[in-house]
Amino acid sequence: MNSSGSNSSATEPTAASTDYVQSLARGLSVIRAFDAENPQRTLSDVARATDLTRATARRFLLTLVELGYVRTDGSVFWLTPRVLELGYSYLSSLSLPDIARPHLESLSNQVHESTSVSILDDGDVVYVARRPVSRIMTVSITIGTRFPAFATSMGRVLLAGLEPADLDAYLDRVDLTPLTGRTIATPDALRAELDKIRADGYCVVDQELEEGLRSLAAPIRDRSGAVVAAVNISTQAARYSTEAVYDTLVPAAVATAEAISADLARTQTQSSPHQGKRHV
Repeated sequence: MNSSGSNSSATEPTAASTDYVQSLARGLSVIRAFDAENPQRTLSDVARATDLTRATARRFLLTLVELGYVRTDGSVFWLTPRVLELGYSYLSSLSLPDIARPHLESLSNQVHESTSVSILDDGDVVYVARRPVSRIMTVSITIGTRFPAFATSMGRVLLAGLEPADLDAYLDRVDLTPLTGRTIATPDALRAELDKIRADGYCVVDQELEEGLRSLAAPIRDRSGAVVAAVNISTQAARYSTEAVYDTLVPAAVATAEAISADLARTQTQSSPHQGKRHV
């Protein structure tokens, strides 16, 4: 499973815009061509992944090499730590990860499972804080990892918190391709599940993102009560029965989400009005 989220071509605008800088978009798509499954790529690999010609891909790669974002040995290319600078300004402005981190550590110590916090971005969940206990998925999850929201417990909690018009727009454009034989794969079924999540105050996903993986999530709310993030516990299906998930893990996740929400609200109350919702 590719953890890098949507295909790079998905970022292309559907209508011409005089403000759209195609070369910038293509350069960013070259950076996104590298991920946990493909940390090193040849020129041909990058060209195929980005739908660019080899000549164009080469120019972008060599420019990135010159700027220090990419290195090469002449045959393959790979990213350097300097690419982290591109996300540092955003991450350093977030109060949420700092607030969530001790709560995730406490939750992991309590249930002995990996815990995470994610936000919603363009139909994907994006991990902004994580406390791993053991590797339970076939992909490595790190800060910035993306997964489709419709098939994840955190994603569904976040989708359930959307305004009706925003949810309608999401359901109109989302590709509900099943990821396992258990994945909810129709808009009506997903909408019904989101209604249930909204009423319950939590979500449990049983092997819909990946076979053998059970996960659950609860909403993190800001001072106004809006859902701005979600906290998650993930476990192997063999470790917790469905009954144990509801009896043990769900109450722990809900309590942690409420504690993070309370701390977040206090932080927002103490911050100046000009800071707005920097955490989202």
